[in-house]
Amino acid sequence: MKLFIDTADVAQIREAYSWGIVDGVTTNPTHVMKSGRKPDEVYREILDIVDGPVSLETIATDTPSIVKEGRALAKLHKNVVVKVPVIREGLKAVKELSADGIKTNVTLNFSPLQALLAAKCGATYISPFVGRLDAIGHIGMDLVRQTRTIYDNYGFKTQILTAAVRHPGHVLESALAGADACTMFFDFMKMLYDHPLTDNGLDTFLKDWAKVTGK
Repeated sequence: MKLFIDTADVAQIREAYSWGIVDGVTTNPTHVMKSGRKPDEVYREILDIVDGPVSLETIATDTPSIVKEGRALAKLHKNVVVKVPVIREGLKAVKELSADGIKTNVTLNFSPLQALLAAKCGATYISPFVGRLDAIGHIGMDLVRQTRTIYDNYGFKTQILTAAVRHPGHVLESALAGADACTMFFDFMKMLYDHPLTDNGLDTFLKDWAKVTGK
């Protein structure tokens, strides 16, 4: 399963990418706003750092404007993936962009039927927002599992990119469910390394080695 970092904070991206586990980046308008920088400036810096898919989101809500934005974003770099909302106009745009050979990430996915439609329109990725579903009393990971079944039933090539991750358990469940990728905040990515038994074991080994060497 590919691991993406979900942010527009260049410092976080640079550090996480140095760990050797990051396969790509997802951004959104909120992340860019929090960076306090101009979008194009942030996008170009991210694309210089990461050798992998970088999702950049369109803002328009009508098909011609989404397609225009998407084509402009795709010209920034070969690794750009154009993020488009799973609305009727958005999926019409995905169909056009896909025909142009432009990679797309259909976002704000909250139902398996939306995921089915995105795949039929040729989306490269579908982004089920599991944490937001959990927050309103649904089981977010059920969406990932149902989408996996639908895609496998019909041979769809669209990749499932679990999004709105709220804890490391979502990452684990995504891997078990067969998601193709999972995107998360920097702090959650750091948590993937953590286990108290690892810390305790390392502490014991170092103390014992110090006794052997006298250092």
